[in-house]
Formats: sequence, structure tokens, C-alpha cells
Amino acid sequence: MNNSLEVLKNIYKPYRYTLKGNVTLLQTMSGDFVVKKKTNDIKTIYNYLKSRNFDYFPKLIDDSRSDVNVFEYVQDVDMPKEQKALDLINVVSLLHNKTTYYKVVSDDVFKSIYDSIKSNIDYLQYFYDNLFNSIKNIEYMSPSQYFLIRNSSKIFSCLDFCSKELNEWFELTKNENKQRVSLIHNNLSLDHFVKNDKDYLISWDKSKIDSPVLDLINFYKNNYFDLDFETLFDSYQNKFKLNESEKKLLFIVISLPKKIDIKDNEFATCKEVRNILDYIFKTEELIRPYYSIKQENE
Repeated sequence: MNNSLEVLKNIYKPYRYTLKGNVTLLQTMSGDFVVKKKTNDIKTIYNYLKSRNFDYFPKLIDDSRSDVNVFEYVQDVDMPKEQKALDLINVVSLLHNKTTYYKVVSDDVFKSIYDSIKSNIDYLQYFYDNLFNSIKNIEYMSPSQYFLIRNSSKIFSCLDFCSKELNEWFELTKNENKQRVSLIHNNLSLDHFVKNDKDYLISWDKSKIDSPVLDLINFYKNNYFDLDFETLFDSYQNKFKLNESEKKLLFIVISLPKKIDIKDNEFATCKEVRNILDYIFKTEELIRPYYSIKQENE
């Protein structure tokens, strides 16, 4: 990238260039440009999106070099993160809507998903069983250990819920030979959404064809504590409604409790336990209304 960057400096003659994470911003008299390492065929992705009447991305100025792409730079408008998140989720729902189709899949696709999640559940069950058994044998528990033991039933309840729902999900899908897929951004964050004259999704390097549920999972796990996902999910559903198996899969994956990372000091470990429990409570609060409606209908 360094050699190409020097060539681009000679071409664009920036009066200032700035390193911002993994990109370089070139500020020139003819406009501002972003130079980013080339990791996939962005031009092909952009052309496909344009063919689907989706153009919420910055212009690709130059992709002629083997190692870097040059994009237009779009200045972000300052706005509340809650409003930004709502605008982002509306663009993502449009992305999924415009690019969705049903893909014929082999018999083992859903079984593979099932096995992967089941393995994760079994591992967490084994991990927390051993952890809680070892804590029970301690005569004088630390605050973090006591905090965990007091909430052990909550963690196991989550794992039981996920296991039960996973079996139901597999019953729904095991005889299916088609899967709904779309082009997913696969790297959603508020930092990858820019608001200016229109909405822009940036950083398409990890995009691929897969289940739209994956975008929601990633965005939730990265932002669950800071945003009102009940409103965001409702807005998404109004524009691109998940079917029953997709919604169930989403709720299973986001409901899985995290594995605790024991820290080097007691304060940090207590904070880690608190974060895990906050995640569990937040997720329960999000999905509970959907199961209440289901029970009422039954």
C-alpha cells in the first residue's frame, strides 16, 4: 500500500493527508478521497447493488491498482447515536429487501448450523458447570464468585432456553431445501454508517451472500447496551419481515450467554460478571414480548 499511496499523492497532490484507522484521507483542492487496502472485489459488489437499485455507499473513484481502492470521502453529519442507529437499520433493511432471494441448499446446511450452535451450547454448559462446582467448594468466596453463584440459575436458564429453541428451530428447517439469503454487510457498526446528503454504508470488505440474520446478530452484540433494540428491531421488521425460523435463529444466537473472562484483579472480574448479566437481562427484555404474543396466540 505504501508504494501505491506515494503514487496517489503525486496524482492527487493533497495539501494534507491523515491516517484514520486502516484508511488514509487525502485532502486536495479538487476534493477529499479515502485510500483503503483492497481486500475483495468492491467494484463487483457495487455493480450488483446498483443493479438492485441500492446505492447507499460512497463512490468508488479508482480501483485500477492491485492493492488499494480510492473512494470519495463523505463527511458525517453530527447527530444523536439513537437516530443514527435507526437510520442505519432502515438502510440495512432496504439492503436485505433489495438483494434477497431463495437459494437451493443441500440437506446438511441446516444440520450444520444446528450442530455448530449445539456445540457452543454444550461447551458453555460444561464450562459453567465446572466453574460453579469449583466455586461451591470455596469456603470464603470473593465478591465476583458470590455474584456468579447468586446468578447461576439465570445463566443455566438461558442455556436451557437456547437448547429448547434450537431443537424447535431444527424441526422447522430440517426438511427445507431452500434458504433465504441476501447480500449482507457483515460489519455493521455506527462507525460504518455516514449521514450526509443521503445515507451511506461504508466498509464493505466483509460483505457476502448469507442469511440477513447475521447482520442483526453482529449489530446487536456490538451495541446491545447503548441502543434501544426493541425500536430498531420493530423498524427493521416493518420493512423486511423475518420469517419464523429466521426470527427464532436470531433469538437463539443473541440469547447465548457469554463465556466469562476471569481478569487479573477482582474489580475487573466483578465488572465482567456484571457485563454478562446485563447482556442476559437486556436480551430477555428484547425477546420476551415476542414469546408472550406467541403464547397468547396458542
